[in-house]
Amino acid sequence: MERISTDICIIGAGSGGLSVAAGAAQMGARVVLIEGASMGGDCLNYGCVPSKALLAAGRAAQVIRLGAAGVQGAEPQIDFAAVKAQVAAVIAQIAPMDSQERFEGFGVQVIRAYARFTGPREVEAGGKIIRARRFVIATGSHPAIPELPGLEAIPYLTNETIFAQTARPEHLLILGGGPIAMEMAQAHQRLGCKVTVIARSRVLSRVDPEAVAVLLSALRAEGVNVLEGRDIARLRPVPQGLEAVLNDGTTLTGSHLLIATGRTPALATLDLPAAGVAYSDKGVTVGANLRSSNRRIYAVGDVAGGLQFTHVAGAHAGVVIRQVLFGLPAKQASVVPMVTYTDPELAQIGLTEVEACAKHPGVQVIRQEFLHNDRAVTDGQTAGFLKLMLLKGRPVGVTLVGAGAGELIGLWALAMTAGLKVGALAGMIAPYPTRGEISKRAAGAYFSPKLFDNIAVKRVVRLVQRLLP
Repeated sequence: MERISTDICIIGAGSGGLSVAAGAAQMGARVVLIEGASMGGDCLNYGCVPSKALLAAGRAAQVIRLGAAGVQGAEPQIDFAAVKAQVAAVIAQIAPMDSQERFEGFGVQVIRAYARFTGPREVEAGGKIIRARRFVIATGSHPAIPELPGLEAIPYLTNETIFAQTARPEHLLILGGGPIAMEMAQAHQRLGCKVTVIARSRVLSRVDPEAVAVLLSALRAEGVNVLEGRDIARLRPVPQGLEAVLNDGTTLTGSHLLIATGRTPALATLDLPAAGVAYSDKGVTVGANLRSSNRRIYAVGDVAGGLQFTHVAGAHAGVVIRQVLFGLPAKQASVVPMVTYTDPELAQIGLTEVEACAKHPGVQVIRQEFLHNDRAVTDGQTAGFLKLMLLKGRPVGVTLVGAGAGELIGLWALAMTAGLKVGALAGMIAPYPTRGEISKRAAGAYFSPKLFDNIAVKRVVRLVQRLLP
């Protein structure tokens, strides 16, 4: 076998792996990047990119369907195969940024094969032995498939296969209650499918329940059937597609089944014991600095056992680069924004109201409704609110539900990461009319009682007015 010696060997060409490879190679390190499947990983090919493209098509259909004041709506004419072709075109447009050719242009040696550790400092891939000073495991995750009686007889879908489904499902059954389930439910309903969501517990269980209630109201108004606290007891194929009997005895007949019950780390082919790397069913066991039990090996992204978001994988890359290129200490961020890209969107950073009140008895909760935001009123998108959790004038959590919530949460991510006090946001000038004013208004609400309901302040004002010439 050919033997290769390098500074950094990265296993997996998804968001985290590509970020490490690009940064390290451009700063002078020798880099080998190993990928056995598609460049770009799950986000480009089966996750963030295609799902948002499909949601955009659904949103366009809904705009036509609803119309506006003085503009008559009409049922849109939907070519489902053409929608999926556009989804594929979006992937193709972005793919060059993640391509093998681009990274080879950075000086990265790319090996298209699956990797297997043969020792603490070596992996084998594509007939080559790679020995590296440092390794980064960035293999991502796969859909977790539950054990369900009869599932083996059903040609079910996952996020890895649903975007290649060019025939419109007549009735899509979705098992799961997380972001993927909610986004796919709304997109398919808007594109002319009947949709039933079967959630084992409360949908979006990590998000503020008041915010989730706003979304559920919108989904149900659009026709999505959401069943919470249910599970599939057994499945069987029928001429229409499949029959699902739920644990409460309800029988549902659908044309297609989407399994969206979470993710499992992609570790099977790595032979981690050979490298002395500890792991569990949640992923590689790492510390706050993302280093594994083998000091030469790090893990980033989904496989590191934490939050499974593309932006987390990208942030992990920076943590690893700081250590392996410069020998500086670094650890993963403690506050991470989360967004579900439905309509309305849900965004959360830090603690929810329940979590904040339990952890900090003195927390103050401020709520602002989009109903009082002029831009939301002009656009006719007033559903939702901002909920701000403050401790001694500093935000410890923010929940947003409403149009554009995913864009608005970025300001709060900056504030919490930088340790800003709420006065910094209250003092900024926000352009009018924008939805972003809701953040300034929430920040200002912290000071309102101190200014407007304060007898001492009123006395000072009256005194100054008497003394001014």
